[in-house]
Amino acid sequence: MTTTSIASTDIPNADDTADSRNAIYEDRLWRDDGWTAKVIKNEEDDGWAVAMFKDGESEPALVGPWTMGRDKKNPKPLDVNAFHTLVKTAAEVLRRHEQQLRAQLHKRVSVDGPNGEIDVILDIVPDDYDPYAMLSAIDRFGETIASVKVPPSFKLSRNSARAWVDNDFQRPQ
Repeated sequence: MTTTSIASTDIPNADDTADSRNAIYEDRLWRDDGWTAKVIKNEEDDGWAVAMFKDGESEPALVGPWTMGRDKKNPKPLDVNAFHTLVKTAAEVLRRHEQQLRAQLHKRVSVDGPNGEIDVILDIVPDDYDPYAMLSAIDRFGETIASVKVPPSFKLSRNSARAWVDNDFQRPQ
């Protein structure tokens, strides 16, 4: 692999990245600012792909097609603009994944209680050995009125929340 000639203004300095001494700027491999971009041969056709890895992760956060070079055989070399675009896109993919996971593990419904509106919250704790969920009731002042441990398979809905409140916050069956 040959190293791409990069203008000194394109290379981040020590102030731009926490660990610039580990930075790599090669045609098919860039590592900087907690990310690694690796151009790889696309196994499904004659083209190329780029994989974006967040430092410390074994699986790529993003894999996408990569542009062919002028010779139509080799990939276009990575450059600072492409790298920054890839970092931005990969970070967005991770952010959306985290939001989706949070939505799956945290649910909230509101129901009327004896003293006003109550927010019923289900927080699932996905433990490999002992997964569980916490069902909590929060009053209009933000105070927790009740909290019980339930199976992670508990289905929170307006009806199940209403039944829990009506049953004086006894553990649901």
